[in-house]
Amino acid sequence: MQIRGSIVALVTPMHDDGEVDWASLDALVEWHIAEGTNALVAVGTTGESATLDFDEHLDVVKRVVKQTRGRVPVIAGTGANSTSEAIELTRAAQAAKADACLVVTPYYNKPPQEGLYRHYKALAEATGAPILLYNVPGRTGCDLLPETVARLAPIPNIIGLKEAVGSLERRQALLGLGLRKDFLLLSGDDETAREAILAGFAGDISVTANVAPGLMSRMCAAALAGDAALAAQLDAQLLPLHQKLFVEPNPIPVKWALHAMGRIPGGLRLPLVPLSSAQQPVVREALRASGVLA
Repeated sequence: MQIRGSIVALVTPMHDDGEVDWASLDALVEWHIAEGTNALVAVGTTGESATLDFDEHLDVVKRVVKQTRGRVPVIAGTGANSTSEAIELTRAAQAAKADACLVVTPYYNKPPQEGLYRHYKALAEATGAPILLYNVPGRTGCDLLPETVARLAPIPNIIGLKEAVGSLERRQALLGLGLRKDFLLLSGDDETAREAILAGFAGDISVTANVAPGLMSRMCAAALAGDAALAAQLDAQLLPLHQKLFVEPNPIPVKWALHAMGRIPGGLRLPLVPLSSAQQPVVREALRASGVLA
């Protein structure tokens, strides 16, 4: 299935006691498909992968795959800071019929570039799964550099990269690598996604799409079609969300926003805590400014 356009980094809805709210998860999947979201990421960073145990992680992936029923691609987050654990998670996601796996760089242990190369090479060879590399140094403490991406790109089942470094310099470096034509470059930074897509990226794995799926889908479609004016107009409406959904660590603000919209309960798991009272008016105003709330 084709992976491009607006790809939501889906939250994992939870009740106040921290248990997964399966009915709300099903409803979110249906809403996203109806609103034009092009693919779903289950249990990425925004899905609280760090606080779900192994069985819960796979249960969420299975549930999203089941509810989606093949209508759009489902990408499972299967990253870990242990190569063996990432292999185990990826194999389990394959068995759950995920269409691809999003594998974040190993966090905390800060491997060098050679370690990153060997990690992803071992994962690709051990599983054969379609793998999207995921670089988000602000969360992991290590940066998958463009030259290492170039070394990994020839591996056939490494199908692309989610790049959360939103700088112009990083975007130009990746686009200048001369990667194979079917290698997907995906933005992981909502605020710069429009420019990235207009420059040649295939889409955006988005936090903002959680609360404004229709607008994000239309913006990404306009950018993919080369309609810079329409993409800019839609992105201007989305800008308050791109900025204010990160006033506290993700996914705290976006889960509060979805709760304020009546789409999920307010649950998170420690060490995450609910959005502070000081930031709630900020996020609510961003929802209003973008037309998500009246």
